Amino acid sequence: MQPDRDPEPRDVLVLSSERFADHATPAGHPERPQRAAVMAAVAQRWADGGGALAEPRPATTGALLGVHDRQHLDTIGATAGRRVRLDPDTYAAPDSEAVARLAAGATIDAADHALAGGRAVALVRPPGHHAERDRAMGFCLYNNVAVAAAHALGRGLERVAVVDYDVHHGNGTQWMFYDEPRVLYLSLHQYPFYPGTGAAGDVGSGRGAGLTVNVPLAAGAGDADYGLVFEQAAIPILEQFDPELLLLSAGYDAHDRDPLGGMHVSTAGYAWMTSALRAVAERCCGGRLALVTEGGYDLEALEACLVSTLAVMQADGPPGPRPGDGSTERADAALSLVRRAQAPFWRGL
Repeated sequence: MQPDRDPEPRDVLVLSSERFADHATPAGHPERPQRAAVMAAVAQRWADGGGALAEPRPATTGALLGVHDRQHLDTIGATAGRRVRLDPDTYAAPDSEAVARLAAGATIDAADHALAGGRAVALVRPPGHHAERDRAMGFCLYNNVAVAAAHALGRGLERVAVVDYDVHHGNGTQWMFYDEPRVLYLSLHQYPFYPGTGAAGDVGSGRGAGLTVNVPLAAGAGDADYGLVFEQAAIPILEQFDPELLLLSAGYDAHDRDPLGGMHVSTAGYAWMTSALRAVAERCCGGRLALVTEGGYDLEALEACLVSTLAVMQADGPPGPRPGDGSTERADAALSLVRRAQAPFWRGL
């Protein structure tokens, strides 16, 4: 599929809404409305500096049914106007279903902007990558990035890549596309860790075999580990897949400051990974890159990462030297597992 117009690398659209604060989780919950306040402040500063900012549209029922079943939509829809505990970690408040539709819709809008030749950042909550076809979990109600990927397939794309660098494995995204030959799902995550999925041996099934790529990193991995994995596995696989659209599940909870994760990625490390993916998008698909927020529960780290992400998305050129030095023991161990699992599907691993 060809883009609607020639790419303009600096045409970066931010999708944001004050409504994302209306998903009211219980006091003390890490996925709290203050995260939305940080996103809104970053978005406003972006607009004040002349950046493009838009209010997203809610996802339609048809778009949600691209990845979720009808019973799941009924279950989440029935929470409207009520407070419901959906699982031990996941809650819905009176406005949560509408807010979750808006988060999924923002991600669709971001994908559409990317397909029109720009780059886009959807600053949303609740996050989405744990939500499965038939259940909410892990703070997630609808699977935002999966909804956008399915939407892109519906527009006629044949190769969509989803990269996920949240500290937690995106089980929902994996299972939704596990046998889908048009979607590559590539995740770097702490392992073992919640939700318990994401082993390197989970590679997809049927026509989707080899198109699920899990990089399970031991707790304590930092910039040097993530950089090495990007250079030796993630980037070569993405370039061989040659996506027409690159979607990024941007979870900032592998940050050194995050209270939930056990990783040591810096703000600069996150910026480097995003710039590396921007460069892949430039080489493979005319720069068509859309990013959606996932986790990230330290407010200071979240703000710093969002600001640096927007700077990277607006920039041009190749990424600089990857940050971090010292041991890459955790990356070496993960790469050994990835090579063993993925060598039948990808050259040069």
